[in-house]
Amino acid sequence: MTTFRIFAAILLGSWLGTLSGCATTTTGGAVGADRSQLMLVSSEQLEGMAAQGYAKLKSDAARQGALNTDPAMLQRVRAVASRIEPQTAVFRRDAPGWQWEVNVLTSDELNAFCMPGGKIMFYSGLINQLRLTDDEIAIVMGHEIAHALREHSREHLSQAIAAQTAIGVGAALLGLGEGSAGLANAGYEALIATRFSRADESEADRIGLELAARAGYNPRAGVTLWQKMIAANKGGQPPLFLSSHPADATRVQEIESLLPTVMPLYQAANRPR
Repeated sequence: MTTFRIFAAILLGSWLGTLSGCATTTTGGAVGADRSQLMLVSSEQLEGMAAQGYAKLKSDAARQGALNTDPAMLQRVRAVASRIEPQTAVFRRDAPGWQWEVNVLTSDELNAFCMPGGKIMFYSGLINQLRLTDDEIAIVMGHEIAHALREHSREHLSQAIAAQTAIGVGAALLGLGEGSAGLANAGYEALIATRFSRADESEADRIGLELAARAGYNPRAGVTLWQKMIAANKGGQPPLFLSSHPADATRVQEIESLLPTVMPLYQAANRPR
């Protein structure tokens, strides 16, 4: 490697280092889920995009007669949400003031999500096919809300922007061709993106358990929930939810390890009547 390329590599590494020194989006809570995050786009930008996407999803579902068709299920889900939403202040003081919205989509898919800014959608198949209790619904909801609190979507977008910029700059500085840059990009996707995805899931499990416990839902339901997920994953096509939320025995063990921390919060909380 020439002296210029050595210098260029050092310069690129220094530039990447400056990007990583960012603030966390949440406080740690009892479970200690906090770390520095790279954020290159604003919350407002992503929340605006999420609101538009959520509105379209609702509009399409309503046109197909699939939005909120089961009043009892809708009431169950919204009741759980109404207890969890105030607890988000433990991790973010601004979160209780989000424009929260909760709806249920009639579908056989096992799926649920919370978009940036508090836009929640549950699919009826997740509740019906897994026969979820209210405690288990709370675990799912807490987990999905945790993704929004930690702004994982915003973080992933920022990582993609930084990676593409670094790859382009690095390829130019180091004299790499497009093929080498493409290889570097593939390496990033295979290694860095996957690693962060696993970290995101762990954070969401931790924060979600605490949110559910503080809202008065039994965090032990985290174990039974993921045991049901593992069983669902064994039959044929894996559920949509599990494509982005992998379920395995290690995950159950990690949740069990958190129970001594979150059970006292549950025991001190007001329980749903």
